[in-house]
Amino acid sequence: MRLRSWATLVLALGIAGGAAMAQENPAPAQPCTIHAVTFDGWPAQEMQNSWVQLIFVPELGGRLMQVTFDGHSYLFVNPQWEGKYIPPDQALGRWINYGGDKIWPLPEGGDGVVNDEQHWNGGSTPLDDGAYAFSIASQGKQCSVRLDGPPDPTVGLQYSRIITIGPDSPEISFHAITRNYTGHSVDWSVQSVTQYNLAAPDQPNGYNHDFWGITPVNPHSAYLLGYHARDGLANDPSYSVKDGLFRDHWKYVESEVWIDSPAGWLVTVDGTTKFAMVEKTRHIDNAEYPSKASIIFYKNGPSARLDSQGMPHYTETKTPYYMEAEVNSPIAHLEPGQVYTFDTHWFPCRMGANFRTTVEAGVIGNPLQAIRNGDKIELTGQFGVFYPGHLEARLYNRGGTLLSQINLQSASPRDLIDLSDTVQGARVTLVSVHLIDTHDMDRGALGEVLVTGGNGGAF
Repeated sequence: MRLRSWATLVLALGIAGGAAMAQENPAPAQPCTIHAVTFDGWPAQEMQNSWVQLIFVPELGGRLMQVTFDGHSYLFVNPQWEGKYIPPDQALGRWINYGGDKIWPLPEGGDGVVNDEQHWNGGSTPLDDGAYAFSIASQGKQCSVRLDGPPDPTVGLQYSRIITIGPDSPEISFHAITRNYTGHSVDWSVQSVTQYNLAAPDQPNGYNHDFWGITPVNPHSAYLLGYHARDGLANDPSYSVKDGLFRDHWKYVESEVWIDSPAGWLVTVDGTTKFAMVEKTRHIDNAEYPSKASIIFYKNGPSARLDSQGMPHYTETKTPYYMEAEVNSPIAHLEPGQVYTFDTHWFPCRMGANFRTTVEAGVIGNPLQAIRNGDKIELTGQFGVFYPGHLEARLYNRGGTLLSQINLQSASPRDLIDLSDTVQGARVTLVSVHLIDTHDMDRGALGEVLVTGGNGGAF
């Protein structure tokens, strides 16, 4: 722990930030780049900055095939199809699962649901497997690429996506564009479908036993348990609800679960490597989501089926290891030629299986604590951040007056931050810890708590 001097850090009231400690000038961010590469045998495009590397294979339905952050690759790439491409007209209705990330229409057909023009059949179609046109929208300080797909006559839609990264953080922004190219109205939801790799980091032939998909439950859920097991075991031991969060602890058995979460985010957490990915969007209250579900998790694996004699058995057990994290848009009514846009944002960061929640600045594992020990206050907590910068403690007295702002330590999205620091302040009753980025922008609080213990807190 490090002890901070109170006397040298008191702010003059009314002078905003007057005594804030000066920050070292950050090193200039390297410009992002976009160039052609070969990825696992496919012709691909790479977009990267000093934080993340993105690999696109346009001919595979415009897929984002891999995202790498600090040496960690997040996405599943199906080894069965590496370097291969099966056009929709040759797939004969099969779904060719290459892996990676893409967008799909909802609702889906199959599994007891009638297959008609209002339900996507899920097979190989131009939306999912057609060759997309790739173009560079911007390059330099900010990089954006655009992927434009062919029209799909079955659902009457045409997809485009614009994916953007900036110079200063690993944040990835997605702008999905759905166009009704027919002469009649259509109703569809847009689904962001991301397949995360679940092979064990230290033994690719085994699966990762410490991987989680997490999202907040709806306190007024339309589902009896706060979630709906659409496929697989209704009492799947992977599922749990605790502290307002639905948790899907990945186990090697197939299942799909729907959650009507109102929070607008999900997180996947690898407790083995302590890498996490937060996916965010804007949830629209009172909008119609497909079958109420705003978030879906699907995990691959053997599934229970009945044979021709009505006897239960499990299907092939050599299925690959992956989990799908799916973010749904509300159902959009599109008149002829009308477009609908759906925005999502990804934040690669560090966190383990003790994940508690996400905030605008980052993720929280062990919540902030401020414990008095005489005139000293011990600050602890575990965090992952979305932007580089530093942590700043803000100290308040009982009347809510800001007494001091104290620079605690540097912070990077590459680091799992275990805060252990000590500040002085006999009059302090409340402490918040904020992330201040490299441009001195306040990205928000990672925690705000009352000081516990001792007899401090005078006005």
